[in-house]
Amino acid sequence: MNGELVSYRTLRRVVGLLGVSLPVVLAVWGFALFGEIRLEPSISDYYVLRTRDAFVGVLFTIAWFLFTYRGYDWRDNTAGNLACVSALGVALFPNGGSRGERVAHVIAATALFLVLAYFSFFLFTLSAGSPTPRKIIRNRIYRVCGIAIVACVVLAIGDYLFWGRSVLRALSPMFWLESGALWAFGVSWFVKGETLFKDR
Repeated sequence: MNGELVSYRTLRRVVGLLGVSLPVVLAVWGFALFGEIRLEPSISDYYVLRTRDAFVGVLFTIAWFLFTYRGYDWRDNTAGNLACVSALGVALFPNGGSRGERVAHVIAATALFLVLAYFSFFLFTLSAGSPTPRKIIRNRIYRVCGIAIVACVVLAIGDYLFWGRSVLRALSPMFWLESGALWAFGVSWFVKGETLFKDR
């Protein structure tokens, strides 16, 4: 049983690391392909390059883990299944495809981030008894990550609907907002894997 717990914690750490590293891997690989330091408008736009191997591979890996994820009750299981379907939708419906594919991609990406925010803010903060001092610290981190994900999603929607032709477009704001949400997700799961602030 202890070995299973250790493996489960390790998987959480791996998923957290994948979330944190995906934007970096895509950006650096893109630099190599372009031969210059240049960002695509969004993370999803790396699908049209060879970088889609990393993009799709990471999303499928995260989807698989979320599908097998089992928490304390039905809320964890339902959220995991929803996040799994959403992650697969982001991977399978490119934002550079038909109009229907683009709509499906945006809906799936939004749903994925919101479910991940729900994990961080509401599920990871649950406790069977009185929280320990370190659990209180972890809960603060979870809530900050959840709020950060939602904030990035709201700003990304604003960029998608209203600011697409803004002068800030050259700075790839969508890429940074998606990266911020992924980093918050990654940190949350990394902490959940008891890498940081583990109870003594």
